[in-house]
Amino acid sequence: MKAQAPTAYGQGLSSQARNLHWLLTNLVDEVPGIHSVAVVSSDGLLLLSSDPGRAEAAARPGGGGGPRGSSADLATIVSGLGSLTQGAAKLMDAGAVKQTMVTMDEGSLFVMSISDGSLLGVHTTPDCDMSVIAYHMALFVGRAGHVLTPELRSELRKSMESPQ
Repeated sequence: MKAQAPTAYGQGLSSQARNLHWLLTNLVDEVPGIHSVAVVSSDGLLLLSSDPGRAEAAARPGGGGGPRGSSADLATIVSGLGSLTQGAAKLMDAGAVKQTMVTMDEGSLFVMSISDGSLLGVHTTPDCDMSVIAYHMALFVGRAGHVLTPELRSELRKSMESPQ
């Protein structure tokens, strides 16, 4: 199942926020094998998602088959994995964590640092081309990192909290 690109965005958002949504949409649309994508702030809050409606549907009783696999779950996993690997790197005196990859029988999870502790998480199919995923994630990070200011993070948080 292909991730659903965000389409309900744009109204009331700044041009920088719309640009980040556009970058995320392109990542989802252009890269085969992506199930879902989440951008998470340093404090673990979901800023951007390839499937924003699923987080709200999952939170409602009987909606979306429960929270399993929702954008909120991906954000939680990405945040926890990011924190764990950053702690490990600190204990090992290994410097900053650039990318984490977890391969599973039925898919993979990639986590990449963006800026100021923000993270990009991508859940993929088991047969994805890992080098293509990593390359496109690096492009996203390079384009998004310099515009992800505290003000923009705040705007994105609010847009994820408000009804779509």
